[in-house]
Amino acid sequence: MEYRRLGKSGLQVSTLSFGSWMTFGHQIDDATAEKLMHIAYDAGVNFFDNAEVYANGKSEVVMGNILKNSQWDRTSYVVSSKVYFGDGRKKPNQRGLNRKHVFEACHDALRRLQTDYLDLFFCHRPDKDCPIEETVWAMNHLIQQGKILYWGTSEWSAQEIMEAHMVAKELRLIGPTMEQPQYNMFHRTKVEVEYSQIYKTVGLGTTIWSPLASGTLTNKYLDQFPAGTRLNMEELNWLKEQVLTEERLEKVRQLNDLANELGVSLPKLAIAWCAKNPDVSTVILGASKPHHLEETLTSLDVLPLLKSEIQEKIEGILQNKPMHPPY
Repeated sequence: MEYRRLGKSGLQVSTLSFGSWMTFGHQIDDATAEKLMHIAYDAGVNFFDNAEVYANGKSEVVMGNILKNSQWDRTSYVVSSKVYFGDGRKKPNQRGLNRKHVFEACHDALRRLQTDYLDLFFCHRPDKDCPIEETVWAMNHLIQQGKILYWGTSEWSAQEIMEAHMVAKELRLIGPTMEQPQYNMFHRTKVEVEYSQIYKTVGLGTTIWSPLASGTLTNKYLDQFPAGTRLNMEELNWLKEQVLTEERLEKVRQLNDLANELGVSLPKLAIAWCAKNPDVSTVILGASKPHHLEETLTSLDVLPLLKSEIQEKIEGILQNKPMHPPY
């Protein structure tokens, strides 16, 4: 396993990490979740990603039980939660980035994960109904209390991230260290263009999600629609219609052929492609089956194959390289 600094911070995270979205407490049983966590940890993964909204808090409960039972040295891993969507409760102040919910969500995450502090705490989405000053102060109060170590954002715009940094600088507080954006071969603009100046100015770290584009960057959808995948879930019908277009599947076929020429699987090629970006701190892997995780955890072996001519072939297939505006 390789390790990278999280932005300009001194914290080191494994280049491949493991997340529980759509699996823990929902798609898989607890025994499988524990096996997956151990496979990841034994492979050198030191960052485990979670959120209050995942399975309405149950995902954190499952992960917390695994961490407690495993008795791993707390200094050997990094665990996260996210605040904004809530854990299923619907009354006022049970979601958002107001000070009350930020504090209560943190306390709930600490209880469910059975830990004294969160290494990373993300604002899961921007909150248009809350002043950014209130959120920056809330995160800094949690840092001062020792309940979180670093705070960050997820799916915020570059403007919103920089506004948080400007507020933090004015008030002599700590701004967001990291952002968790979607990034894969089909979803590139935010990471490659929108944030390009932020990496240089404030040293933004990135913990990217969906490197396989919700499973489309595999060969399992090329012939027939398989049973038991997340895109079969009724609540993800919107995602299924969005990602499984014929145009995209044709590109996946070509990418799969290229992967076969290189002697690797398409998922490993897609994950290595993400990790090749020097602005990526860590690529969050998700899995519901142990053998899938064991395969993708070896994706960094593909990095030496991604020479310029292979990168050009990939760009020729994708035809979606984002344009950088003139500065």
